[in-house]
Amino acid sequence: MVPFGGYSMPVQYADLGVGESHKWTREKASLFDVGHMVQHRLSGPGAAPLLETITPSSTASLPIDHSTLSCLLNPANGGIVDDTVITRLGPELFYLVTNAACKANDIAYLEEQIESRDTSHGTVEWEILNDWGLIALQGPLSADVLQQALVTAGVEDVDLKALYFGQCKHVKLSLSPQQSSDPDTPVLISRGGYTGEDGFEISIPPALTVLFTTHLLESGGRERLRLAGLGARDSLRLEAGMCLYGHDLDDNTTPVEAGLSWIVHKDRRASGGFHGDETILRQLRPAKDGGSAPKHRRVGLIVEGAPAREGAEIIDPASPNSVEVVGRVTSGCPSPTLGKNIAMGYIRAPLHKAGSQIEVLVRGKRRKAEVVKMPFVKSQYWKETTGTAPS
Repeated sequence: MVPFGGYSMPVQYADLGVGESHKWTREKASLFDVGHMVQHRLSGPGAAPLLETITPSSTASLPIDHSTLSCLLNPANGGIVDDTVITRLGPELFYLVTNAACKANDIAYLEEQIESRDTSHGTVEWEILNDWGLIALQGPLSADVLQQALVTAGVEDVDLKALYFGQCKHVKLSLSPQQSSDPDTPVLISRGGYTGEDGFEISIPPALTVLFTTHLLESGGRERLRLAGLGARDSLRLEAGMCLYGHDLDDNTTPVEAGLSWIVHKDRRASGGFHGDETILRQLRPAKDGGSAPKHRRVGLIVEGAPAREGAEIIDPASPNSVEVVGRVTSGCPSPTLGKNIAMGYIRAPLHKAGSQIEVLVRGKRRKAEVVKMPFVKSQYWKETTGTAPS
């Protein structure tokens, strides 16, 4: 157990080591307790305009029961205050999940942004879902495990094959007469996750959290489903090319620099109107239109010989007699899936281009490395057009 975001969190469980748990998730299904994440609801006529000010997402046009990855933006420079997933649950109702390690900063940020908003857009109600559970079911057997668990919980009208990546659904459970003082409170099942595998994140009312999680584990059976901790979660997300806030992202790094340009939705590029839009849109524009590309970007690396950890210096190999630092590693580990040392970090242009040969200083020794496209391991999201397909 380790302290994380104000909680005691398991790095691993007794039955599987970190590497074994990682492989189990890639081959079967794992259950992660992510209840330390912060769940929010924003509602009212001013909710969508607020979100379109503090994020680069098109929340006003986001379909109901659909989600999008986004980020809260620093008003001063367009940096990332925190990354988040935004889900639209109704015409004026949005659900957000933010990071536990950023909880105090995020709450202060949202308080300030709500208080200083343009009130002509209408009221905004904000609720933090304290004590709600949040679990992540990840892996190729996740849908089968969850479908069986729903049927045995009295839910037979939900076909998970028709619930695609980035979509969600409220489901009412019937587990036992003692399940809750409010048996009509549904759980929220969202298809997605932090591993690159098919899977679900499930938001659960407080009275149902332990009951449903236990039911899911029992229904899945140990031959298909195991608990997994922070160790496997970190190596899985790194193989999937996903960022960890405070390591790969911070409030001085824009979405463009972070390799997340795609979260700046097309219509927002035309209209702007979000925090830091001048900086972010200038980074997105070509030079002939007055644009200015970022001087450094987040990239993926394959490192020879030894794993490069956070803080390792990235070096230009064209200067063999001197150490010219052109970037730094922000996350790195041996990849259990690939059998190679993988890392991500920020590197100066034009060395950020895939195929660039660079070096990384690992424990005082220069190691050869190559810039590669991410994800390192092909994503297996369940999509409407092709079933399981890369993102």
